[in-house]
Amino acid sequence: MKFLLVFDFDHTIIDENSDTWIVKCAPERKLPNGLRNSYRPGHWTEYMGRVFAYLGDNGVKEDEMKRTMTTIPFTAGMVDLLEFIGENKELFDCIIVSDSNTVFIDWILKAADFHEVFDEVFTNPAAFSSTGYLTVQNFHAHHCAKCPKNLCKRKVLKEFLDKQLERGVTYTQIVYIGDGGNDLCPVMFLKKNDIAMPRQGYTLEKKISQLAQDLSPVQCSVLVWSSATDIMSYLKLLVKE
Repeated sequence: MKFLLVFDFDHTIIDENSDTWIVKCAPERKLPNGLRNSYRPGHWTEYMGRVFAYLGDNGVKEDEMKRTMTTIPFTAGMVDLLEFIGENKELFDCIIVSDSNTVFIDWILKAADFHEVFDEVFTNPAAFSSTGYLTVQNFHAHHCAKCPKNLCKRKVLKEFLDKQLERGVTYTQIVYIGDGGNDLCPVMFLKKNDIAMPRQGYTLEKKISQLAQDLSPVQCSVLVWSSATDIMSYLKLLVKE
């Protein structure tokens, strides 16, 4: 009996958006208007590439970025939740599917000593170039019209489950914990026995309740959370069963 926990990262594990937090490193802690206005919907990763180039042009170095990123607060109750999952790893497989990037997530998890809690992290690959600039790439290509060009979380989840199945691993239940609009696509892939946990007051919760009003509700159960303590209470019930 094993459960799969799928976490989003920004505004779920951490209480901020890592991509906008990095702007604290910019001169005067803000971006020029031209750069800020260059974002096109669905093309966030390319936009962040331009942000990182701007930071590099302004002499922002890796260690300064790392120092800034590791000050991001975790969501209320999240530290306790991740410790609880870490203590019960025989029951929980745990993955992150995020539109952030490998460098940011790695820094934040390692600084708090939580990297061992997660079996895999699926996010946009990032690295520092030989000139010290942070570069980021799209996670994959996909054909999903609902998702941003660089990442369809449903595709990631489906491929992960297929790979686990080949290894002989099946899950009693999938628990999907997220907040954003791009979390709806994987939530719609969940089955009746699974559970979606949208963060209260965020886009995912609104989109799920809109679907219910349109009489095309998601198949899985839905349990809203406002602090990670709510998630932990649910997981403790699972463990007791």
